[in-house]
Amino acid sequence: MRMEEVRQAVIVVGGHGTRLRPLTNHRPKPVLPVLDKPCLMYLIESMAGSGIEEVVLACGYRSSQLEEAIGDGSGMGVSIVYSYEDAPLGSAGAMKNAESRLDDVFVAANGDVFADISLKEQVQAHFASGAEATIALTRVDDVTQYGIATLDGDDRVTGFIEKPESRELAPTDLGNAGVYVINKTALSNVPEGSFFDFSKDLLPILLRGQKGIQGFFLKGMWRDVGRPADLLGANMDMASKLYGHMSWGGDRVESTVVRRPFYLGYGASVTRSEVSAAVVMEGSSVTGSRLTNAVVMGGCKVSSARIENSIIGPGCRICPGAEVISSVIEDGLTIEAGRRVEDGTV
Repeated sequence: MRMEEVRQAVIVVGGHGTRLRPLTNHRPKPVLPVLDKPCLMYLIESMAGSGIEEVVLACGYRSSQLEEAIGDGSGMGVSIVYSYEDAPLGSAGAMKNAESRLDDVFVAANGDVFADISLKEQVQAHFASGAEATIALTRVDDVTQYGIATLDGDDRVTGFIEKPESRELAPTDLGNAGVYVINKTALSNVPEGSFFDFSKDLLPILLRGQKGIQGFFLKGMWRDVGRPADLLGANMDMASKLYGHMSWGGDRVESTVVRRPFYLGYGASVTRSEVSAAVVMEGSSVTGSRLTNAVVMGGCKVSSARIENSIIGPGCRICPGAEVISSVIEDGLTIEAGRRVEDGTV
């Protein structure tokens, strides 16, 4: 490996995705769809476009489903290998578990990162700084949901608080974006076979070390897809980016008012409806309905209903007169005619 080149990445994908239940009751979080594609694939494709050749997926929860959905990486221009843990090891512990196959310098990312970014500048900043790790940072609205960093004039990290309890306790709004460039020597601080978190346990150790931690301001599209609102937002972001200028019509979008962002998957249809910021995934049909800021996953049937600020899991039936407002509907459920679901999960 030449200076300023990194060919390998580790993505930690072992979590249970509890904040995304009930959507993660039947699948691991990284395979939840963004425009009919597992959300993890967008991060992997960004890595491939930045020169990464091999991605190690550190798996735990429902790993066989993850492997089936993501595959070997051949369609994304990378080689994907799987590292399995028998018991939860935490983000740093998962990296330690894969240590024997890692290069001297590697990229690492959390599996709940949805990103369309370039890593090349972060890699260059890491080598130039001489730091043990370089952490991507982004400005965040809710500081209580992220690790918060403070920097000096050279963007060196001088302090780090993991999820402060209030805005008043956060010294900045610079949130940990969950994308790192790391020297493998940093893993010498991680105990074998033990649960060890990267942000809570390893970063404080590295911060006290001689080489320290470098901060890097993230560029490109990024979201922490940890909650339903984030998954909904990621779908809208990509619908805007990829289909923002498309004129929807033809026999699959008939007698329908469409206000972008909008996406319609393979074999899906929308007729006699009004949609405003909506994603309708493959094989679903929407008839005589109103969708506003809504994601309808694959194989659903929506008839004469209203869906707003909500995600409908795959294979659901939303019957005439039903309303789903600010809610998440689990796979395969039927919302009966005239029923109203609001501010909840079903």
